[in-house]
Amino acid sequence: MGEIKQKKGISRRNFMGSAAAAFTIVPSSVLAQTNRRAPSDKLNVATIGAGGMGNANTNNLAGEKIDPGLRENIVALCDVDDTRGANTFKQFPKAKTYRDFRVMLDKQKDIDAVIVATPDHFHTVAAMAAMQLGKHVYVQKPLTRLVSEARLLTETANKYNVATQMGNQGHSGDGVRQICEWIWSGAIGDVHTVHAWTNRPVWPQGIATRPTDKPPVPDTLSWDIWLGPAPYRDYHPNYLPFSWRAYWDFGAGALGDMACHILDPVFMALKLRYPVSVEASCSTFVSPEKMWVKVENTETFPRSSIIHYKFPARMGMPPVELVWYDGGLMPVRPEELAADEEMGNGGSGVIFEGTQGKLMCGTYGDNPRLLPTWKMQYFEHPPETLPRIKVNHEQNWAQACKGGDPACSNFNYSGPLTETVVMGNLAIKYPNRKLEWDGENMRMTNFPEANDFVQMHYRDGWKI
Repeated sequence: MGEIKQKKGISRRNFMGSAAAAFTIVPSSVLAQTNRRAPSDKLNVATIGAGGMGNANTNNLAGEKIDPGLRENIVALCDVDDTRGANTFKQFPKAKTYRDFRVMLDKQKDIDAVIVATPDHFHTVAAMAAMQLGKHVYVQKPLTRLVSEARLLTETANKYNVATQMGNQGHSGDGVRQICEWIWSGAIGDVHTVHAWTNRPVWPQGIATRPTDKPPVPDTLSWDIWLGPAPYRDYHPNYLPFSWRAYWDFGAGALGDMACHILDPVFMALKLRYPVSVEASCSTFVSPEKMWVKVENTETFPRSSIIHYKFPARMGMPPVELVWYDGGLMPVRPEELAADEEMGNGGSGVIFEGTQGKLMCGTYGDNPRLLPTWKMQYFEHPPETLPRIKVNHEQNWAQACKGGDPACSNFNYSGPLTETVVMGNLAIKYPNRKLEWDGENMRMTNFPEANDFVQMHYRDGWKI
């Protein structure tokens, strides 16, 4: 089993291949004094993975719709796919462009903060490289693909005293805070069960084998860099630009795509940390002959799954069971919900069951309401005890980079949240058995075979 080993720096012999020099690591004592800017200053921001969500994140910091007084400087943009990144490159013509983030970080010394919006398997190597150079980081959800990576990024952020944020933007919304205040005020009593669901995957999944044909790699794509730390495989358009989420080597399935949003109000309101057990049941997989048979899920996540997490009593709250549904599977419709009322926001949502009632919300903790919903006419809202975020999620991070309060979904919060989310994939990988979890030590106590999937196994040249 692999182990996480903290190093003082990233070796470019390992990280870049053949070069012998090392990234310069700035001591955290110096960073504490030097890497904070005055609130009126502009951050120099770089984006790794400038296409897709990276485009949205970058525009939320410096796009035309942002008040000019709040726009940060976009000084560098990196994407392994010229076509994918083209629109962002055009929007920010003053930014230098790169295909390889390692070259960008090595050459461009004016970068203060880095957005990481790559596929999941790339998050850790990119964020680690930036943080060890004293750069603040914003990392798309899920923070990481594996449990140990989330723990490592959390510890590294604290070590280098950098401002961090995970891209679960609903955490900057009011709904999550309302749910906390309602539950903490006793609006539904003690919560004992939670049901959460998503309509993901909306990409092909439950596929037992990888493509066998070998189309040429487009000239606009650096395939080897896109693979990064993942085991080598031949290029195929089935993976890009979106369906990589289905594959164990690259993504985290439906859980990774949506649970950091959907489970966010659950994690915060119920003051969760690590579950004590997790268990999953999953759909079958398609064999090469397209027959529905039982095969090993070594390539992709299943088409659908149900996952049971159990959490112990904590901070005055009783034990709670969290049940996750994906791939079109849904919890039983609450009898308190009228026939013409939508469950959650349709495709996804959460239902909290307490000793004195139920509470339901949408994907990002939005539109919370008591069940039956007529109760809302008489509900006396408790006082607001949690501060509201007045800017967008990326700007909330930018304020932290300049010495403001920690960003609302900084890694001390989003790291443990991500650990819980992606450990559900352990149950998917080893379904139909109850896996007992020692969260502090990141290990299964009753099924050692599963522990290998907790750890990182990076391709040569990309080890950290």
